[in-house]
Amino acid sequence: MFRTLHRKRLPRLALAVAVLLGASATAAVSGAAAGPAATTAGHHHHHGPKPTVVLVHGAFADASGWTDVARTLLRKGYPVIAPANPLRGVDSDAAYLRSVLDTIDGPIVLVGHSYGGFVTTSAATGDPDVKALVYVAAFAPDAGDTVGGLSGQFPGSRLDPTALDIRPYPGGNDGYIKTSVFRSVFAADVPAGTAAVMAATQRPADLATLGQPAGEPAWATIPSWTLVATDDQVIPAAAQRFMAQRAGARVTEVKASHAVMVSRPGPTTDVILAAIKGVS
Repeated sequence: MFRTLHRKRLPRLALAVAVLLGASATAAVSGAAAGPAATTAGHHHHHGPKPTVVLVHGAFADASGWTDVARTLLRKGYPVIAPANPLRGVDSDAAYLRSVLDTIDGPIVLVGHSYGGFVTTSAATGDPDVKALVYVAAFAPDAGDTVGGLSGQFPGSRLDPTALDIRPYPGGNDGYIKTSVFRSVFAADVPAGTAAVMAATQRPADLATLGQPAGEPAWATIPSWTLVATDDQVIPAAAQRFMAQRAGARVTEVKASHAVMVSRPGPTTDVILAAIKGVS
């Protein structure tokens, strides 16, 4: 019901914006409102609408990590949204992402990197518009799993307390990867200059997320694809394979660091396109 009511309000909101901005904006907003509806109707008659690809980053990153992937998808004509993951808590982050999904008309392919997989797995549960889940070097948790528990289930992660700087904020404690080890831990196959910028602009996660359990997994009812980064120093490849097998995901393996969408955007995009094709 929320989805229906929310979307029914969108034309009214567009009209209000048009009134505020003036007559010239009215034509632009009206055209924008009419255009997608006509396009969607036409696509639906022939092949169905192209899905919106929603790209969700994890901790120690931001949406800019998806730049090359998004650029290719946009060139191919797919709508793309890469929202800012709040990184405040599993439940609240999932609720935020769910609110974003509620504004999207038509089918959705939902992509998560790293901790973003925790968020997508919970946010998509029960959403009939999410047609595919894609895990990119990501957690694919089952009900009750925690980031801390899955991280320690297999050896190989270098993301331990010694790799983190802790910065308190009102209400919690944020964890950042130390700039001195950021590249080797998170992005070993990314050029040094790029990795330095990534370290400087990283968004921290509240440490409380480590112990917060996941809810019912969306992958139990939605087809999933997994890209395993075989040189991952954050989520060991063995853990990624375990979660993919448990979820029944189609698996692609790429020799890459945890920042695979940055260092290997081509193979990352290929997996997303395979998911799109798989549910079309």
